Amino acid sequence: MRPPANPICVALDAPDWAANRAVVAAVAPSVGAFKVGLSSFIGAGPGSVEELAAERPVFLDLKLHDIPQQVAGAVAAVAGLPVAYTTVHAAGGRNMLRAAVDSAGPALDLLGVTVLTSLDEPALEVLGLAGPIEQAVIRLAELALEAGCPGLVCSPLEVAGLRRRFGSRAEGGPFLVVPGIRPGGAPAGDQRRTLPPEEALADGADLLVIGRPITGTADPGAAARAVAAAVGA
Repeated sequence: MRPPANPICVALDAPDWAANRAVVAAVAPSVGAFKVGLSSFIGAGPGSVEELAAERPVFLDLKLHDIPQQVAGAVAAVAGLPVAYTTVHAAGGRNMLRAAVDSAGPALDLLGVTVLTSLDEPALEVLGLAGPIEQAVIRLAELALEAGCPGLVCSPLEVAGLRRRFGSRAEGGPFLVVPGIRPGGAPAGDQRRTLPPEEALADGADLLVIGRPITGTADPGAAARAVAAAVGA
């Protein structure tokens, strides 16, 4: 994996690429990477990724989940773009994950998505995943890592448990990409499992994905600077 020196990754999720471009200009001095979400990528297309790659490493967050052949083809297409990381759902199963890893090539790092930060334990029970969320996260993490994914996506509440289970980065543990980051006082929105950025880093997060607490403010540049100051970036 190739972690950026600055652990802050700003999520660009607006379908209007002009709005995203304005955010990039405001926050670039304070952040280490940019995430392009599904809405933005569908709205702006591959050109958005190529534009961003000139600024910072790009995390293309498509959360692929389909039959192995389809996911393999999609990952191969992503590998043709200047993208550092992309996501596949670990719940897609071992064969799908292996097909994705085989298609990624040397320049693209795959991140296995464990349990979305918008889900809590009652929501998991409806899906038939009984038991504590951390157990579900560990099961899915094991699937992704065994298939060859070098990184995982998890909420900040599971970071410490994953580090205990799989080790630190220095010990060969996975690269942990962590959404659900909410600076002190920021509303949770549709996120259910959140922590402030400094706590997530202290627990062992590698890359902090932050969207609305930065992009949804009146001054995204100031919000990004405040987060950078809080984590010493």
